[in-house]
Amino acid sequence: MKRKQLGLLLSSVMMFGLLAGCGSNNAESSNTKTKGNNSGTAQEAGQTSKETVKLKFFTGKVETVDLMNTLIQKFNSENPGIEVEQEYQKDASNVIKVKFASGDIPDITTVVEQDYIDQGKYLDLSDEAFWSRVLPAIKELSTDVKTGKQYRVATNVTMAGIFYNKKIFAELGLKEALTWDEFKSNLQAIKDKKPDVTPMFIAGRESWTLGHLIEFLPHGIIKQTLGVNGSREAFINNESDKLKFDQDNGPMDIFAKRLLELNNGGLINKDVLTATYDNQKEAFATGKAGMISQGMWVLGDLLKINPEFQNDIGFSPYPSIQDGTKPVVLSADDSRYAITSESKHPEEAKKFLEFLLQPDNLKTYSEFLKSPPAFTDVTADWGPLKDQANQALKTGVNIPFTDTPSGFSGDDAGRMVQELLAGQYTTSLDFAEAYKAAWDKAWKATHK
Repeated sequence: MKRKQLGLLLSSVMMFGLLAGCGSNNAESSNTKTKGNNSGTAQEAGQTSKETVKLKFFTGKVETVDLMNTLIQKFNSENPGIEVEQEYQKDASNVIKVKFASGDIPDITTVVEQDYIDQGKYLDLSDEAFWSRVLPAIKELSTDVKTGKQYRVATNVTMAGIFYNKKIFAELGLKEALTWDEFKSNLQAIKDKKPDVTPMFIAGRESWTLGHLIEFLPHGIIKQTLGVNGSREAFINNESDKLKFDQDNGPMDIFAKRLLELNNGGLINKDVLTATYDNQKEAFATGKAGMISQGMWVLGDLLKINPEFQNDIGFSPYPSIQDGTKPVVLSADDSRYAITSESKHPEEAKKFLEFLLQPDNLKTYSEFLKSPPAFTDVTADWGPLKDQANQALKTGVNIPFTDTPSGFSGDDAGRMVQELLAGQYTTSLDFAEAYKAAWDKAWKATHK
């Protein structure tokens, strides 16, 4: 599907009530293992612990750990003889490499990487019955561009862009920015007229949030230029002539220049390198920050911090950072699940996946995460930004997540941005060249 068709489809879905018939983590959490609280269920059913099938569910999605615990307890109680255990890891993309190498392989996971698809690490889900219920655009994003098969399924549509404080914007007479000059002007106005407010708050201690900036800003240039499938192929095949990572005034060089402009101009928080995701959410929800870069997954936490804040939350696309390009908004598949091909219990893993994909459970998940469902038979009241999300889809070019090499995760990219902000690169072009070198190294390691 072409980019324009994808945007129109997702826009129409948003406009008609979102399917009436859509970045990794908390620095304080690094390793959480939990399982359903029904250890006696199997024994009550007359089964021995030896007969109980234990499924390992591995995730890097911190926002949903508690909810998944609740769903897992429900599944375990309804399925005597199967016990699901959840493991959360902050840097899940890198941790799963160790798991695959060591043989400690999960049965089902939210971590799906192209290189592992190429290596046959995931079960082919192409013939599963649930695909008839999935939005066509999300099914296409879930389709492997090399084989045309589906090795993952996403439960939700997610969006990411600029969240802004509507009250502050109204007080200062500001409008949503579509160009870099407009964006920077808005930040400067907040700095000048509201000195107690951080213009833009970045959670720089959390490398995944910085990795997202790369996915949405410089990669956004590539994605809008090549289109959804064209850019996916370029990333997956490392077509350097199209990616132009190390080009002077190319996407990465421009990104580094823009970010340093904000840092040097005092337009982002001074503690950018030590500020956590929790710090970012707290600052924005309490009116101490004018803007943040985040996805719809943040909404639930923002409203927990300040339930009265929902009417003050604005959402817009990322401004264009390079002349001649357009603003972008992430519109992609979210909360992906895959079953590993080496699972010793594939049928039980499918049973758990089918449970997660039940309409009632999808509705609960969607409303908890404040993210629209990707299934056509689920109607959910997922949050206060439906209208603004729909408008953002119309205004900005719709882009997906980046297909990165398995050895170069969003956290890895984010750590390079930390180095940039810490002054470890002499010039923006040095950063761009280092980024290409790191990407190439990771890509070559899996394409020997």
